[in-house]
This record gives sequence, C-alpha cells and structure tokens, in this order.
Amino acid sequence: MTSPLLRRIVIVGGGTAGWMAAAALSSLLGPGYEIRLVESDEIGTVGVGEATVPYITEFNEALGIDENEFLRFTQGTFKLGIEFVDWARLGDRYMHAFGQVAQDIGALPFHHYWLRLRAQGDTRPLGAYSLNTLAAQQCKFMRSRQDLPNSPLGAIAHAFHFDAGLYARFLRRHAEQRGVQRVEGKVVEVQQREDGGLAAVRLERGEVVAGDLFIDCSGLRGLLIEQTLKAGYDDWRHWLPCDRAVAVPCAAVQPLLPYTRATARPAGWQWRIPLQHRIGNGHVFSSRFMSEDEATALLLAHLDGEALAAPRTIPFVPGQRQRFWVKNCVALGLAAGFFEPIESTNIHLIQTALMRIVSLFPRAGMDEADIAEYNAQTRFEYERIRDFVILHYHATERSDSPFWNHCRTMEIPDSLQRKLALFRSNGRLFRDGDELFAEQSWLQVLIGQRVAPRGYHPMADAMPAPQLQAMANGIEQLLRRCVELMPPHEEFIRAQCAAPRG
Repeated sequence: MTSPLLRRIVIVGGGTAGWMAAAALSSLLGPGYEIRLVESDEIGTVGVGEATVPYITEFNEALGIDENEFLRFTQGTFKLGIEFVDWARLGDRYMHAFGQVAQDIGALPFHHYWLRLRAQGDTRPLGAYSLNTLAAQQCKFMRSRQDLPNSPLGAIAHAFHFDAGLYARFLRRHAEQRGVQRVEGKVVEVQQREDGGLAAVRLERGEVVAGDLFIDCSGLRGLLIEQTLKAGYDDWRHWLPCDRAVAVPCAAVQPLLPYTRATARPAGWQWRIPLQHRIGNGHVFSSRFMSEDEATALLLAHLDGEALAAPRTIPFVPGQRQRFWVKNCVALGLAAGFFEPIESTNIHLIQTALMRIVSLFPRAGMDEADIAEYNAQTRFEYERIRDFVILHYHATERSDSPFWNHCRTMEIPDSLQRKLALFRSNGRLFRDGDELFAEQSWLQVLIGQRVAPRGYHPMADAMPAPQLQAMANGIEQLLRRCVELMPPHEEFIRAQCAAPRG
C-alpha cells in the first residue's frame, strides 16, 4: 500500500535558511501543501553569509526571481571570485575566480600546458588566462552575452554579495505571495509522536503548530535536530581551528570591487564583502591562538571606511550533523552544520539541501531508504567542501605565528592527502563525484597556495614549443580584449540594479 501524502510542512526558524526553504518549497512543490514558518522577532539571526557562489543564479531562476529586482532590494553587487591575500606567504596575492581558466586543449586541461610553459621559463601567472581574474583586477563586470556563444564573453560565471537580512525579507515576500504563513512566536516545547518523530511545536503564548514534515532552521543550536532528536555532531576543530568571528559593517569606499577579499591574519583571516552602500567585514579567528579583544582590535584597525555599528562576536563549531534527516525532521543551514565563510558555501548548502529535499520528497510514512540516501549525499557534500577549506590553511609556508605553524603541520584527512599527492606529482586533478568545487577551483587555490607539481601530463610535450607560445599569447590577448569591452562594475550596477538610498 502507498503511504498517504503529507500535507503540513513546518519550518522552525527564519533568517536566510528559513525563508529560502519557504520560498523554494512553496514555488517547487505547488499549491497542495500547507507551509508555515515559525520565527520570533526576539531571536536574532547570524546574518554573516553575504557572499555566494554562482549556483545561486540557478536557484533564483528556478524560483522565477528577477536578478535586477533581487539586487536592488538586497543592495547587492556582483562577485567574480575571491582574492586571497597573505595566505601562502606574507605579500602573496591570488584570485580564486569563477569560470574557466582557458579552455581544454584537445584531451588535456589547459593547466598542463601552462605548467610546461612555466617549466620553460614563462612567468605569466595562471590568472592571465582567466577572464574573471582579469576583469576583477580592473573592476570590470558584465553578464554573459548569450548572443556570443563562441566568445569568452558568452560564459561569464558570476555570483553575488548582498545583505543577508534584506535577502531574508525579499524571500519572505516571495514566499508569502505563494501562500506561506508566518507564525510569530518563540518555541518553548517540541512535542513528539510515539515513534519518536515530531508532532508539533508549542509557542510561548500557547499556540500549537502541528506538522507532518519539519524543517529545522533554528541555527547553530539545532532546536529540533539536536536538542530534541539527538542527531549528533562531528566537530572539525582539529582540522579547522577557527571557532569565532567578529563582524562589523563599514562605510563604502571606491572603487566598488566585484570580488570578495580574504586576508590572512596571525590567527585566522579577515573578510571584505562590498555591497552597494556599505562593506561587510569580519575577522574569523581561533580562540586557542587569539583573544576576542585582540581579534576585534585587529579587525577595526583594518577597515577601509568608518565602522557603522558596534562589532559583534559569533561563536561557532565547524562541523556537521552526524545525521541531517532524522524521522520527519530535516536540518537546514546552520542547524545542519557550519563552515566559516571563506569560500561562501553556507548559502549554497541551503540551496542544495532544498533541491535534495524536493528530489527525495517523502510521503507521510517516510521511507528509511530515502532518509539514508539524503544523509549520504549531504555528508559527501560537506566532507568534500571540508577538504577544500582545509587546503587553504594547510598548504602554507607561513611560520610567523603559532596558528600558522599548527595549520601547516597538522594531520589532514586521507581524502585531501590523496588529492595533494596526485597534484604534486604531475598536476593531476579529478573531480570527486558531484563535489561542489570543480578542478578549476582546486587548481587556482593549489597554485595560489604554492603547491607546485613536480611535472605535468606527458601529452603536453607533443605540441611544438613555438605553437605552444603562440597559443598562450593568443589566449591572453583575446581575454584582455574582452575585458576592455566590459563596463566598470559600478557603472553596470548603476545602469541595471542600483538600490535606493535611505
């Protein structure tokens, strides 16, 4: 017998995760479901996730969100990548840019030919062959030109910077237009069924909100998934020692950069996220190696403009739930796990979790096979992102502080060790299943962190040296001409999606 359909979905918690869930489920599941979101104005949200990766454009498209309207509402800007400063050595600077680093040449990725050029004395950096890197360096931006499919301008990958609080408000409006009901109130009791699943939440004023499927968006505390269902948590501080962030906005300055900046500090790193009317800043640090007062002072000393609010500290434990879906409850956002925002993955993980929920959407009875598959896919995604984030810390030559000595010498997961060994031998990179970061991302960070392969693919030697040099020159010149055609980032925003002031 087929189980009956579930009809009542309860989302506990608002913020980015809650309203992304409400907007996505109301748009993608259709009108046959009652969706209620419970949140309290008394409970704040973390709200530091102001940068994204390019897959968010697919999320917006799936929900029918107009990109210009979204950017105007959230005071958003465009993001071509992340610039890393002082990570491998003091004075180093490199870009992890979205999109291609040149095109594959025949059967080989371009970087094998670049490694050959470098072995022959060519000093051009890898970024010379990345349209996004060159555009970011000149503060240029444009969207992909669909009428130029054979040009680099036809495949520009971009993401966004935006105000996370305004993004939640934007999605709330979208969700409520599609029938989502917001219930104001603080949860004081979680009621369970006889089988251990969730039946309802009781609010402070006495109202009981019952449901068939519960989405836990209660943040780091994990009100449903952990405090009630005891899902367990994998603590990754032995690999990712940062466990605090101090955040503060500051006044905007010129030029308006189309990229995030991550600057390494003695016991962590500082983010810089440019919005239309302000800059988001934060200092992620390890409390083992630096006090909160020191971290705050360091952040305030390195702002580009006047601080616009008092700094606030956000404690966190990097890691993941041991089970993301338990009984009839799925954890989303910070309730599912936490990555420091070094590669802007937290909003992306909400997005992929929602697509996974829709793909495995249950009936009222819940099937253990579906739950197990959801947990396996989510664990895989988290652990591969974990390895990529660890790479930034471990692949360093810095020895100027106890923190960096620890990161450089610490044990790392076997899965990351395998990737490093393959790359260090002959520059080989292989994407592991559907992991978020593709070969181009690993390549840019590995090279930027001074991980130097001893060799390259032997097939790269088949091309005559003059032909190889001419090919590299041609790619570089083509990309530079393309960047010349792009308008300044600020000019593009002014023409397309400028946010009102005040």
